[in-house]
Amino acid sequence: MIKEQNINHQTYKVGIRRKSRQVNVGGVKIGGDAPISVQTMTKTKTSDIEATVKQIKEAAEAGCDIIRVTVNDKDAAKAMPKIVMKSPIPIVADIHFNHIFALQAIEAGVAKVRINPGNIGSKDRIKQVLDAAKSRGIPIRIGVNSGSLEEDILNKYGYPTAEALYESALRHIKICEEFDFHDVVVSVKSTDVKLMIEAYRLIAEKTDLPLHLGVTEAGPTKSGTIKSAIGIGTLLAEGIGDTIRVSLTDDPVKEVEVGKEILRSLSLASRNIELIACPTCGRLEVDLFKIVGELEEKLANEKKPIKIAILGCVVNGPGEASEADIGIAAGKGVAILYRKGEMIKKIKEEDIVSTLLEEVQNFKA
Repeated sequence: MIKEQNINHQTYKVGIRRKSRQVNVGGVKIGGDAPISVQTMTKTKTSDIEATVKQIKEAAEAGCDIIRVTVNDKDAAKAMPKIVMKSPIPIVADIHFNHIFALQAIEAGVAKVRINPGNIGSKDRIKQVLDAAKSRGIPIRIGVNSGSLEEDILNKYGYPTAEALYESALRHIKICEEFDFHDVVVSVKSTDVKLMIEAYRLIAEKTDLPLHLGVTEAGPTKSGTIKSAIGIGTLLAEGIGDTIRVSLTDDPVKEVEVGKEILRSLSLASRNIELIACPTCGRLEVDLFKIVGELEEKLANEKKPIKIAILGCVVNGPGEASEADIGIAAGKGVAILYRKGEMIKKIKEEDIVSTLLEEVQNFKA
């Protein structure tokens, strides 16, 4: 049973994580003391098995932990067994309205179902889905969205509010409880960042359920990344959140990359290569844009956790470069190479990229 908790969200601090119950999604734990996982969603037609599996594998290679696949028609439902079998990471079935598709997805072996119990019809249909999920030991994610709140709740509050999102979520949670189903993850998403933050704070205060964070339909990559970083990042910094999904009008890999970077920025995930570069100014005397661009491209798949600082002037450069694992402080056509704070040698501008790549190759923590 959900126990409402009187927790003031203002007491949350970075590093102090909200305590939530834990669920298991195909071997990936969500909640409790489990690492915060990153999710995305396929953007192919699910019936196109080859394209869908290809996108899943690309997301997994980028660091995705769990991936959601829409099951919106008969062809999609029919494709799920093969997709589940070929996927390297747990699959979540995204279901709306049709309980048969939910049952078929569960039978296909998905690791979780995203559904709102209240919108799939009679209590008998709801019971069928929850019983099937329970028998397979898989959780349900209740996904509340400010754009699809129930009519009576909208009439009550006049427009989407944090309280409206919470009330909708609680309604669906109580349906699950009625049928003795408790492996539940909740999301209360909105395109409005401030509303999304307030709604998650409210449900975090009132329940111990694991929370799936996201700014829904965040938009194009640039603005969507900023909105997601603010919304998701604010909550994570307060200790709220157990799994995240960045929603961008872009490839799922990009969503995963942004999600991972949000976690890394809060020291909630280990980094691979971290490039630090100055914003540049009139003191710049090397082609820093070209150098950083080449390094970013050539180190994209490097898995070593190395901090590389590339500074383009002699004012802040030497100090900041010496604080990184590998650093460059550049002057007019030349640069000083630092390794773990020690000045190593002077190099020509044209040799900066090749020298740094060699340093990365030989680097030992």
